[in-house]
Amino acid sequence: MAYLFSLTGKVALVTGGSRGIGYMIAQGLLQAGARVYITARNAGSCEEAAESLSAYGHCVALPGDVTSEIGRKSILARLGEREACLNILVNNAGTAWGDVYESYPQSAFDKVMQTNVGAMFCFTRDLTPLLERAATDRDPARVINIGSMEGLHIPTVHGVGNYAYTASKAAVHHLTRHLAVELGQRQITVNAVAPGFFSSRMTAHVFESARERIEGNSLLGRVGEPEEMAGIAVYLASRAGAYTHGAVIPVDGGTSVNHQHAATTVPTND
Repeated sequence: MAYLFSLTGKVALVTGGSRGIGYMIAQGLLQAGARVYITARNAGSCEEAAESLSAYGHCVALPGDVTSEIGRKSILARLGEREACLNILVNNAGTAWGDVYESYPQSAFDKVMQTNVGAMFCFTRDLTPLLERAATDRDPARVINIGSMEGLHIPTVHGVGNYAYTASKAAVHHLTRHLAVELGQRQITVNAVAPGFFSSRMTAHVFESARERIEGNSLLGRVGEPEEMAGIAVYLASRAGAYTHGAVIPVDGGTSVNHQHAATTVPTND
């Protein structure tokens, strides 16, 4: 079993790894034995998170903005100086914007779609050569995209009008399938994780106003724990997940099959 889930000797890159789900996944990959690089737009936050994560293994900060071509090229160049190949890419960087229907801005819609979908595609494309160098028939390279249960259904129980976010995460799930068709022949698996509610900066506002309803909407009666997000990523990145390809895996305590509805009244943005 240790062999099935070991990532010893693997190189991983986690976008948006300085906090939230990205941080949870980075910690899990480190604990499984991988060398992990994390990105974030804020250099100070990225460096601070890498220092904290170094308690679990070899972690390096690569600050940069994955939504811009210049930012992606900078990250790629610095990674290439350190590593000859990349075994695991976790596309986690994302944003959200909540507002009432009548005043939801086009600029917010554009930003969310570009950050959550466009940048994910471009960064995966740019890193494909490094992934190919790590890939073998028995041990493929891995791309793990972070979608959302909100791309599977519309969880209005929290009362937030996440119009662009839900659309973007549904697009992430379909992009995952399309990339699986493209990259499977190159021995690169592509899968998506669809998280439910986990404690993070992005969910803090809805937890303050709707945590009881959110927990009641889960078939397990609670929100997720960090190790539960780390665990699914380690599975997909390890030998145990080598034949899982083109899948979208909910990690939401059953919320996506038990969703309830509430009025959309509480705006939020990140």
